[in-house]
Amino acid sequence: MSRSFFRTYGFLSAMLLAIVLGCVLGALWPEATCLAPLGTIFINLMFCIVVPLVFCSLSSSIACMKSPKRAGRIMGTTLLVFIVTGLIAAVIMLFAMRLYPPVLEPWADAAAGAVDEQASVAQLLVSFFTVEDFAALLSRRAMLPLIVFSILIGFGVNLSGGADCLTAKVLQDMTNCLLKVVSLISYYAPVAFFGFFASLVATYGAQITAAYGRAMLVYYPLCFVYVLVAFPLYAYLGGGKEGVRVMRRHILRPAVTALGTCSSVATIPTNLEAAEDSGVPRDISDLVLPLGATMHMDGSCFSCVLKIAFLFGVFGIPFEGAGLIVKILLVAVFSSVAMSGIPGGGYIGEYIICTLFFPAQMAIAYPIAVTIGNLVDPPATMINSAGDYVVSFLVARFTEGKDWLERAQREKAAH
Repeated sequence: MSRSFFRTYGFLSAMLLAIVLGCVLGALWPEATCLAPLGTIFINLMFCIVVPLVFCSLSSSIACMKSPKRAGRIMGTTLLVFIVTGLIAAVIMLFAMRLYPPVLEPWADAAAGAVDEQASVAQLLVSFFTVEDFAALLSRRAMLPLIVFSILIGFGVNLSGGADCLTAKVLQDMTNCLLKVVSLISYYAPVAFFGFFASLVATYGAQITAAYGRAMLVYYPLCFVYVLVAFPLYAYLGGGKEGVRVMRRHILRPAVTALGTCSSVATIPTNLEAAEDSGVPRDISDLVLPLGATMHMDGSCFSCVLKIAFLFGVFGIPFEGAGLIVKILLVAVFSSVAMSGIPGGGYIGEYIICTLFFPAQMAIAYPIAVTIGNLVDPPATMINSAGDYVVSFLVARFTEGKDWLERAQREKAAH
């Protein structure tokens, strides 16, 4: 039992322990600011790996895709449902952040990085997804254009031979190598966060602890409200009243598994079992649930909006404006649908947040965003994974017809 707990929560526990010890040291020793380079080293290492990792991993995953006609239709429906539910989650958290800001008083300087709210939506979209020349793609400051370019390269390789193409194999090998490098860098993360938070607390004091507590006070209850309200609604839209009853009977298994493992991928077998027992057609569950484990992240939409709102409060930047709201929603949904398909996508998603909203304060903003990600990981994973199971009802409804559950129950009774 202890060995299993260590495998599941060992790294997260080490990170949180390092953060706590760093905060304690910073509170007791004002000279702890000298430990800031420990965190800077980690940030710089991640800066160096992020661009090649995003390019290789996204391109290789798309290059190796294989989907017949029905699977393509199921995939299209699945992606649409992922985007819509992610957008709903982001809007809910956005309203919560406006009503209950996670940070009441700024405690870091934002003078060098104000957000431009005068740009039109059209200008935002252009700068969001494109750059003027190829060289600009190689900068960590152009993550979204890099992702768009990587997707295009992936489709190009797919059309040129797919997984059998030499380029696809090279991209896969490069991805594996880069992931090993990320694993090596991650071993240093607890040391880095110890130094960073010791320096941060020594500089800014107890405001930090209070701000994190306030943020969690919003996030955790809202996650459980979402499960209790949104999931039954999705189940009803997918399977009517019977869909809600079936969901309540089977959702506990994937939800508990997700909380216990903090892994959407580890919950796939339980989700498949729950979907089969619920009557979801096998070809739908076999496609939707593995895809959902890497691309359906309503909990991540929640946390993305929380991180952005938290950092806006930290730097004292006004959290308002139509252009800003559109930008936040785009980032939240894009992060949940696209970035989660990349191993280590959480870290990269936080890079996107900091690059787009806080480029001048990256050294402070990035570790704070990662810390929030660690604190919200268990409930976020529960929403992500249990949500995959619920979404399979919606996909079945739109691909099989509104009476799919009734037919499935009749077939099950006949056998």
